[in-house]
Amino acid sequence: MAIEFTKDGAVATIRIARPDKLNALSLQMYQDLGAAFAEARDDDAVNAVVLTGAGERAFCVGADLTESIPALASGAFDISAWDPAHLKGQRFHKPLVCAVRGLCIGGGFEIMLASDIRIVSTDAVFQLPEPVHGFVPAGGTLVRLVRQIGYAHAMEIMLTARRFSPDEMVRFGVVNQVVAPEAVEARAQEIAAGIAALSPSAVQTIKEAALTLQDAPWDEAFAREAALGQRTFTSEDARRGLAAFASRAARAKD
Repeated sequence: MAIEFTKDGAVATIRIARPDKLNALSLQMYQDLGAAFAEARDDDAVNAVVLTGAGERAFCVGADLTESIPALASGAFDISAWDPAHLKGQRFHKPLVCAVRGLCIGGGFEIMLASDIRIVSTDAVFQLPEPVHGFVPAGGTLVRLVRQIGYAHAMEIMLTARRFSPDEMVRFGVVNQVVAPEAVEARAQEIAAGIAALSPSAVQTIKEAALTLQDAPWDEAFAREAALGQRTFTSEDARRGLAAFASRAARAKD
């Protein structure tokens, strides 16, 4: 399959696997990617997810234009069909770590923006070329990018359609770390495994809050924060964690 889904312990890996086409997404691959995200979301044994691409040349260059452009231009295809693949409108609260090597362009860039932590290679290349072709990056970017980073940097990325280096992406706050190409996925897996070892209810609540509270009025946001906090304090994870803490404290006194 061109979208691969595997599990190693509590970490699931979703791999865009069409390296001969620079991991360009066919219409079927968009559907399968959305299904893979849903599978990870609904599997209670999965606590964190790594998203990456196959091969050395590209993470993903976006849609396969030989399929998507005719479909979109015909007016018979609704772009919202790609929403699950872009995690738009999905309650996906499990941590998602993205490992990017090579080209990260168009829809590939947009899918990366749906992730939480981004590890990229020194040879990665980033671009939103849509204005060159007469359309816009509507796979979540028009909403996400100006909320995730500073306005001026977001507008430079979207308006100029130029290619950006990993160092620029770090400086703009788009990505977290730049590592050697051969170390990208290993580093992403390491981070995901570390997160997966933490309380699932806690980390998923943190992500839920980050996604849902940022645009609420302060009083409403604080009230919702308190409700989310109360939910975790009364969770089974918290009961176990607090019991372990109390046991360690008691032993320290003896």
